[in-house]
Amino acid sequence: MYLSPKEKEKIFKKHGKSAKDTGSAEGQIALFTHRIDHLTKHLKTNHKDYNTERSLVKLVGKRRSLLDYLMKKDIMRYRAIVKELGLRK
Repeated sequence: MYLSPKEKEKIFKKHGKSAKDTGSAEGQIALFTHRIDHLTKHLKTNHKDYNTERSLVKLVGKRRSLLDYLMKKDIMRYRAIVKELGLRK
């Protein structure tokens, strides 16, 4: 598995409220970003893996919808997570 439970806990601890807070938008966005980075690296070496490419597009869409939700709900949290993760629209 590409992501151990310890690494996942570390991501949620850094971006969420706590290590066990898996439901916060910031934690989910950070986890999606980590998964997107992993799939992007995979696709650079396996460019004909269309199933992974489809999964990547779906993940990007999920992350975008979470970012849109966070932008509508609390613009300061949105700006903080975008700056922290280095995302752009």
